[in-house]
Parts: sequence; structure tokens; C-alpha cells
Amino acid sequence: MTFFQEYGLTQQLAIILAIDLSIAIVLLALMRYLQGWSIKVNSSAELAERDNFAFGISTAGAVAALGIVLTGAITGEAAPSYLTEAIGMSAYGLFGLVLIKLGRFLHDKIALNEFAKNAEILKGNVSVAVVDAAAAIATAIIIRAVLMWAEDITLDTFIAIFSAFLISQLMLVLLTRLREHRYAKRNQNASMQHALVQGQTALALRHSGYMIAMALSFNAASHFIIYQPTAYVTNIIGWFVFSLIMLVALSLLIALVKKLVLAGINLAEEVEKQHNIGIAAVEMAISIAVALILTALMA
Repeated sequence: MTFFQEYGLTQQLAIILAIDLSIAIVLLALMRYLQGWSIKVNSSAELAERDNFAFGISTAGAVAALGIVLTGAITGEAAPSYLTEAIGMSAYGLFGLVLIKLGRFLHDKIALNEFAKNAEILKGNVSVAVVDAAAAIATAIIIRAVLMWAEDITLDTFIAIFSAFLISQLMLVLLTRLREHRYAKRNQNASMQHALVQGQTALALRHSGYMIAMALSFNAASHFIIYQPTAYVTNIIGWFVFSLIMLVALSLLIALVKKLVLAGINLAEEVEKQHNIGIAAVEMAISIAVALILTALMA
């Protein structure tokens, strides 16, 4: 018995893993170039010649997002044939790539509807790029959770994945509107989106933390909702109800933990008035930490 066989790595499994890795590398490269093609610019020129940090952050978010989705497509188990594995990995990967792009489009047109995101990124707006990258990563975390929840490669599977995806985008919009309402209430009805356009990176970091936290909490639904391939309405209602409950629970817990961890600090003053990136980074970390703990408790 060889060293690899002793640990369960057979020749067939090694080839399958090589197929998965090869397809993943191709898709990651494709995502990088899609960033430029989608807004009709040369990605190499933006990254290396213009040194557009905002474009780099946005691209990094897209590449990381696809990597997260691909981890949901890779099972580590031997498929019936190499062709089946290649088709499955490619199908899930391409579908995930399309959903990430669609998610960003919906986020731009519905959640952040007061400005042109791509134009801001091309102008080098780091704050907008940070939110864009976080939205892509949040969407990817949700897609991965649904990929792990659904089974097989059938039309029913893709319908189930797409249904949960739509619910996740609705939750991101609700979260954004909630954060906008709270920002306006504390800042004489000022627009949070306009503040992002003005380059308030601290505000972008805090909002990014909320989006990623919401996505992580969304993952907990996969442990409670039983996958039924043809129960389209039941699946979508289940995801919606559980996601809404998690969004409320998460918001309350984050508010409580922030009051304890950052006691004695006026968060609104520091982040929204003084643009304190350090405080915003701590807020972002708290949001993600609370979501991770909450998800672990429910797993």
C-alpha cells in the first residue's frame, strides 16, 4: 500500500481532483477578464498602467467570490466517470459565475440605485469598490451554501439554486435599505449612497461587514430546510422565512455585541462624521464574528 492509498487518495480520485483544479483555474482566469469586458475596458491597463486601486479591489472581490462558489462545486468524491465530473464542475462553476455577475447587476440597479457603480470604480472610488467586492463575496457565500444544500445536476437543482439566490438578493436589498434608513436618521436625512460616492471608506467597511455577515447567517438555513427537488414554492418560502428571521436575529445580536465590545465609543460620530477606518474595521470584524458564531451554533 502506497502513502497516498493509505490516506484514501486513489488514482481515480487524483485525476478527478486534477480535473476540478484545472477547470477552477480556467474559470478564475475567465472571471478576471470578464471584469474588464463587462465594462468595456482593458483589465491589464486598469490594474497595471492606470494603477486603479478601485478596479483592483472590485476584481479581487469577483475572483474571491468565484473561488468561494467553486468550493461548493468540489465534493472531493469520485464521480462515476471523468466526463461526468468535468461536466458537473463546469456546469456548477459557470452557473455560479453567471449568478455572481447577475447578483452584482441586481445589487447595482436595485440596492445601490442612486449612482453608476462602474463609472465610480473607473474613477478610482475605493469606497464603492469595497462595497462592490463585499456584495460579490456575500452573494458567493450564499450560492455556495445553496450548492451544498441541493443535490444532483438536474433542472430542478438549478431552479432550487436560482430561487434561493433570488431570496438572497432580496435580503441584501432589505439590509441596504435598513442601513440607509438608520444612516439618514442620524445624519439629517442624508443619503448613505451619496456618502459612498464621496469616498467614505469607513462607511463602506461597516456596510460590507453587515452584508458578509448576512450571507454567513443565510448559510444556516441549509441545515434546517430539507431539499425537495420539485417543491419549488415550499423551497422559496422556506428560504425567505428563515432568512428574514436570521436577518432580524443577526441585527439585534450585532447591535448588542458592538455596544459591549466598543463601549464608550460613539460609533455614529467616529464612522459617519470622522470617517474613522479603524473603528469601522472593528465593526466589520464584529459583524462577521457574530455571524460565524451564530451559524456554528445552528450547524
